[in-house]
Amino acid sequence: MVYIVFSMLVALFFAMNMGASGAAASMGVAYGSGAVPNKRLALIICAVGVFSGAAIGGGEVVKTIGSGIIPSSIISAQIALIILLAATFTLFIANLMGIPLSTSEVTVGSIVGVGIAFQSVHIHKLFIVVSFWLLIPFIAFGLTFIAGFFLSKWKKINEFQLARWGKGLKILLIFTGFMEAFSAGMNNVSNAVGPLVGAGLISITTGTLLGGIFIALGALFLGGRVIETNGKRITNLSLIQGSTVSGLGAFLVIICSLLGMPVPITQITTAGIFGIGVAEHGMKLWQKDIIKRMLKVWLVSPIFSLVISYGMIKLFFEWDFYTLVAILCVFLATIGTMSLLKSTQNEEKETTLAGVSYPTNEKKNPINSYLIK
Repeated sequence: MVYIVFSMLVALFFAMNMGASGAAASMGVAYGSGAVPNKRLALIICAVGVFSGAAIGGGEVVKTIGSGIIPSSIISAQIALIILLAATFTLFIANLMGIPLSTSEVTVGSIVGVGIAFQSVHIHKLFIVVSFWLLIPFIAFGLTFIAGFFLSKWKKINEFQLARWGKGLKILLIFTGFMEAFSAGMNNVSNAVGPLVGAGLISITTGTLLGGIFIALGALFLGGRVIETNGKRITNLSLIQGSTVSGLGAFLVIICSLLGMPVPITQITTAGIFGIGVAEHGMKLWQKDIIKRMLKVWLVSPIFSLVISYGMIKLFFEWDFYTLVAILCVFLATIGTMSLLKSTQNEEKETTLAGVSYPTNEKKNPINSYLIK
């Protein structure tokens, strides 16, 4: 009974944090551009969107997280708690270090760590999930690049008409922001409640409703700082560009959710913004940094949580001193490497500001202000 209660509490805490950090960002463009001038209203729209997405269409991804990657027969209340703790702890460490991680990748990594410990992983399903992680951001980039190319050509010819359509574009931006929140709830609710469903603690319907409520609460009551920060950072996106990124991103995530695929929404959004930027400004040196950042997030997110969940299984279920020492060394080495990379990047920025020329263009790059950190 204690494990069940703790599992539920960690899952709901995880859901609220997802709502605060991820879901609230979906209305950042609309709020930052002034389409929704009131922050509280923007958060309410976001909360309604994520709850609707979770309640209406979150079930397929919950099935994948709950039983698609590892057999549900090995997921007990204790195992569900370990999966959730590993994912939550990974995100907590990453947040302290200022490194953005994907909640979907972190959760899948935690589940795979458990599966490896019990030597039971559905490799075929895992391969499909990982393929989606690689493929969908590239599709997002391609679609927004094509859309951005035509938008830039059309804008030069129809600037007067574009100015006249300001009100309509604001409505469109609010709608696409709502749909982005809808897609986030649809895809991300599984990360919090999937392990509980796999353990048989709650049903899919109850899980999606409960998870949707707490993601919405997280967006509503804890998302103010996120939406304020993101709104200021992405105001360089025009109304029609913001609508394009949000709309195409939401479309892709909804399709993936219907197929039961947990996908990294932040990377999809970043790839979409990247596509718009390339269409307008062309290929430049700084874009290599964006690609490196996406690859680091893609690699670090699942591996970090995998090591933690595997280590916790060994600690609590299969005591093996030598294995635990090896895991601890890997864990410490991973944290040290991440910290070293972050320190090196900060030193390069400080050196650049001091007047030494380095191939970092962050201060001059107009697209950096688009990115949701």
